[in-house]
Amino acid sequence: MHKKVIVINGSAGVGKDTICETVGKYYRVMNVSSIDPIKRIASENGWNGNKNERSRKFLADLKQLFADFNNLPQKYLMEKYQEFLHSNREILFVHIREPEEIAKFKSSVGAGCVTLLVRGRKDVKKAWHNAADDEVENYKYDHYYENCRPLKEMESDFMGFLRREILSEGLDRKGL
Repeated sequence: MHKKVIVINGSAGVGKDTICETVGKYYRVMNVSSIDPIKRIASENGWNGNKNERSRKFLADLKQLFADFNNLPQKYLMEKYQEFLHSNREILFVHIREPEEIAKFKSSVGAGCVTLLVRGRKDVKKAWHNAADDEVENYKYDHYYENCRPLKEMESDFMGFLRREILSEGLDRKGL
């Protein structure tokens, strides 16, 4: 069975986590984010878990500092990728915001890694005033998914999209 790595991105609130959870109903999924080690450091130093504009900018700036200083986000993701390779998981979802970090990770992983931009409702906030959130469209993704269906319809629509567009070369599960 082939493993698949999907770098998933999209503006806040478009349903990326819901999509990952949905896929987890059908496949053994591992879900990681390049911001995870940054959130840990931030929470150990006063960040209370807020996702407001100020906190999002703080996390984005802190992540960029670590990316420039010691490549921490990339190192973390590569550790998680190795863990995925040695597990029974079938799909690894990797959340990365910044175009240069996406390119770096995809280049490191090579074949079997695709990128996916999730777009959503028109009422989702478009400007967060930080580069990580505001530049999600500034990358040429392998796949684009318009997540604009009601939640009840999204599961079958996205699973069809996933099978047809992303997994057609690898995983094949009967009954999907």
